[in-house]
Amino acid sequence: MESTNFIKNFKRALPHLTPNAFEEAALALFRFQATHNEVYRRYLGHLRCHSDQVVHLHQIPFLPIEFFKHHRVVSTSVPPEVVFESSGTTGQIRSRHFVADTAFYRTVAETIFQRFYGPLDQYVVLALLPSYLERQNASLVWMVDHFIRQTGHPDSGFYLHQTEELIRTLRRLQGGHRRVLLIGVTFALLDLADEYETDLSDVLVMETGGMKGRRRELLREEVHARLCERFRLPSVHSEYGMTELLSQAYARQDGLYETPAWMRVLLRDERDPFDLSPNRRTGGINIIDLANVDSCAFIESADIGTYVHKNSFRVLGRMDQSDLRGCSLMTI
Repeated sequence: MESTNFIKNFKRALPHLTPNAFEEAALALFRFQATHNEVYRRYLGHLRCHSDQVVHLHQIPFLPIEFFKHHRVVSTSVPPEVVFESSGTTGQIRSRHFVADTAFYRTVAETIFQRFYGPLDQYVVLALLPSYLERQNASLVWMVDHFIRQTGHPDSGFYLHQTEELIRTLRRLQGGHRRVLLIGVTFALLDLADEYETDLSDVLVMETGGMKGRRRELLREEVHARLCERFRLPSVHSEYGMTELLSQAYARQDGLYETPAWMRVLLRDERDPFDLSPNRRTGGINIIDLANVDSCAFIESADIGTYVHKNSFRVLGRMDQSDLRGCSLMTI
């Protein structure tokens, strides 16, 4: 009962978290998960880490993201309402995130989007997510489906292979009373740009990553330049998310990702995963996502990035020899 109350109260307070209260909340969640998350507790035990001796963020050990492939990473006994699975190439073991509270996930995703972009009921959301849409347990599809429903607009929806209809709809909606968001997996947006050269300068185009071996790998800057050229765009926006996280970061320009108040990035030494010097500006990306209260909030990702501010960062690529994941192939 005590653990249930902690989770309930933590979730209730999360949307109101201030930057000054972040470290206190993170340490409280760390101590809770060090006790109630069996996988994380055993990992800390192997490291001989005693949770009562951890008093600063940079002392918290981060769970390698690979654990989500081989273990049930949970901090609650509540049965999952859905199990999100990562993308990947054929034969790869996929990460699994056991989500006990899908309503909380939708609330978190909606709150983050609206803090950066405004109310969803002022948008029309058109989604181009082939390969993701064909998998019913993709967290990205769950998020975008919720966004579509929240718009309450008849033209909002998924466009799987109807590219001609998608282009017609985008052209028709431009200049209307609502903002238009075209959110798509990267290879699909590039395919669309190859097929159609058209003026979408009033459309907010957002790529979610994802080359999945479909095309020659491109740097993010190359992708954005191509989309801007073909669609007459002033800029391309980006979403940074992954199966193992309930929160997202958004880049509104220049690949600079901004996080919500309850999400923070720390950088580790690429050769020493336990070296989390607060003065480091480039390194492996460790993510604190306090929305992961039901699983593990302290994730050692396989991405490499640069630290800009406590709530902003850039992604440079992936660690050598890490699995290629659909959401990050484009950064190599």
